[in-house]
Amino acid sequence: MLPENNSRAPVTERIAAWSVRHRALTLLGWVALVVLALLSGTLLDGESRRSTDPGESGRAQTALNAQSTFDPLRENVLVQAKEPGSPPFAASGELRRATDDLVTTLTRSGAVADIRSPLAAGGAERISADGRSGLVGFTIAGGEKELRPNFEAATAQVEQVAARHPSVRLGLSGDLSLSTVVDKGIREDVKRSEFLSLPMTLVILLIVFGSLVAASVPLLLAGTSVAATFGFLSVVDDLTPINSATTVITLLIGMAVGVDYSLFFLRRQREERARGHGVDDAIRVSARTSGHVVVVSGVTVVLCVSGLVITGLDNFRGLAISTAFVVGLAVLGAITVLPALLSLLGDKVDRGRIPRLGERRTAAENSRFWTATARVVTRRPALWGGLATALLILLTLPALGLRLQDPTPAESLPRSMPTIDAAVRTQEAFPGIAYPATVVLTAENGGPVDSPALRSAITDLDRRIGETGGVLNKPLAVANVDDAVVVRVPLSGSGRDPASDAALAKLRTEVLPATIGEVDGVEYAVSGRTANARDFADRVIERMPLVFGFVLLAAFVLLLLAFRAVAVSLVSIALNLLSIGAAYGVLTWIFQDGHFASLLGFTPYGGIVGWLPMFMFVLLLGLSMDYHIFILSRIRERRAEGAVAAIVHGTGTSAGVVSSAAVIMVGVFSVFVTLSAIEYKMMGVGMAVAVLIDATLVRGVLLPAFLALLGERVWRTGHKSVATERVPELSSPNA
Repeated sequence: MLPENNSRAPVTERIAAWSVRHRALTLLGWVALVVLALLSGTLLDGESRRSTDPGESGRAQTALNAQSTFDPLRENVLVQAKEPGSPPFAASGELRRATDDLVTTLTRSGAVADIRSPLAAGGAERISADGRSGLVGFTIAGGEKELRPNFEAATAQVEQVAARHPSVRLGLSGDLSLSTVVDKGIREDVKRSEFLSLPMTLVILLIVFGSLVAASVPLLLAGTSVAATFGFLSVVDDLTPINSATTVITLLIGMAVGVDYSLFFLRRQREERARGHGVDDAIRVSARTSGHVVVVSGVTVVLCVSGLVITGLDNFRGLAISTAFVVGLAVLGAITVLPALLSLLGDKVDRGRIPRLGERRTAAENSRFWTATARVVTRRPALWGGLATALLILLTLPALGLRLQDPTPAESLPRSMPTIDAAVRTQEAFPGIAYPATVVLTAENGGPVDSPALRSAITDLDRRIGETGGVLNKPLAVANVDDAVVVRVPLSGSGRDPASDAALAKLRTEVLPATIGEVDGVEYAVSGRTANARDFADRVIERMPLVFGFVLLAAFVLLLLAFRAVAVSLVSIALNLLSIGAAYGVLTWIFQDGHFASLLGFTPYGGIVGWLPMFMFVLLLGLSMDYHIFILSRIRERRAEGAVAAIVHGTGTSAGVVSSAAVIMVGVFSVFVTLSAIEYKMMGVGMAVAVLIDATLVRGVLLPAFLALLGERVWRTGHKSVATERVPELSSPNA
């Protein structure tokens, strides 16, 4: 039997040994940690911190936040005949009656203010250029507490008027209606991801282990890690913004990583048990090998994801923190709770066997397919390595035309949602009205900014907009917000396309300096959906080289510390870059070019979400190290058998774990594809493709080919790494 107190043993083995000796304390400590996290999230949950956008849009947002009141939330109702070929708005008695009924009903409700009608004096700007549509605009009345009830009351009034005029389409969209449908979509996506990810993962684990108890263990650890993370994030949210999208990403990443780490450990323990070793001895061997792989992999993921902080963007900072929490807890559970739990269960871990699945061969046996593949590849490594590299480069080629462009809510969510359909129709009839630029005007030295000179400049702004030939549009919406003045300017384009960016640039660099900029003592900054997305993308592009450099350097250093071999570290990073590049290419080909749109349930808008490539790079470089570290560790354990034999044997014996882990991770990321927002679909496809390529083509062909080409030179160092030394055999199964 291995000595219980071996100061020379790896840290992971000593931690596991301690956890086994103090099983009750370890398990109770984990339960206490999860309960503490959940209670802290409930008891210490304060006001969530608001995120601040970068650049000029961030300055505009800060100026508005400094006011004691808020910019009135604006809504628009599109008035349009349902049947094509109907008379134009001015000649249609039914459209005019519906408009008058709508204005009267909304006025009597008391839920809205500042109603603007195309039937009022000067309302010609609220009739579309083709004359077929009218636009009724209003703001939601009341303070912050009255906003939601008044909005719901206004929505109900619009629906009642629509019911009285069945031939007229009344489409409501605006600030609160769009944010409401987005929030609702995210909530439904969270529920859907929970509903799909847990049962799917359990089914895969049942297939892998053939035992209900064994399959439940990884799921239990992953689930508690995610639950604890959500509890802690409720407290962190008071200090740094954690947005709702981060919740979905954290859930699925936590499930994927937590199950993978437990799987690495549990499969190795089963393998050692199959060799005849006792339960505790098998646990300690697993901790020495797979446990070390889990720690190195987890540290790599956390360090890589921390590179997102370099962007200086609040949302990325929150995502980095949430990922670090869930990965860190998954690692902690895998090297402490899992050994204690396995020791406690002993042979009971195999209870609840599924017929046939429970009779599967043990993981100790080589995978015939991957062993044969590695044997073929190592015979002619240059040929097979070259072909695999050429294939990945071919898959990468579409990424050369990748365009970073965030979708509007109407492009992100399905048009089957009434609010989204209304926003699309409103944008078509009145370009820019759905996603206007928001110009915030403040005094340089504080105090009220409104003045006759400023009002004259706003009139001049309105005139100049009419001279832009449709690059900038009307009607303007002007509101006083305490000491500030807010002007909304409709932009051409869809809201986040090149036409909208060009309109934004014209507003910022030409029109505003020539009008508002001529008023002494007045400062201005432009925000809005287009401006926010443009400034965000500019910051991402600006910081991207720094983030990529940091992540690559961090991964290289960690691999170097793990294997003490420069060649191994460089080869691992190069192969990961190939798989990430191929994922970029597939992502561009599908979502930007529009292939498989009907199958995946999205409408292409000609771009890829601006933050996704960098996020994928950071996360994938960390996650995919799992497989490389695990396989390389197995290969190095067999170095005494010869370079080629070690490659073949290491690839074959690691196949069961890597394949199972990859299937789980691909399955979890595929859940993103079922969600409503196109951003999630992009992430799901990109991550799943990268993991699939990494676990098949890279693991089975490229890595064996490169290692065979380099031979013993790949391991040539002057030091030994405890992580990858051959595991000593125990003297006897029961010693």
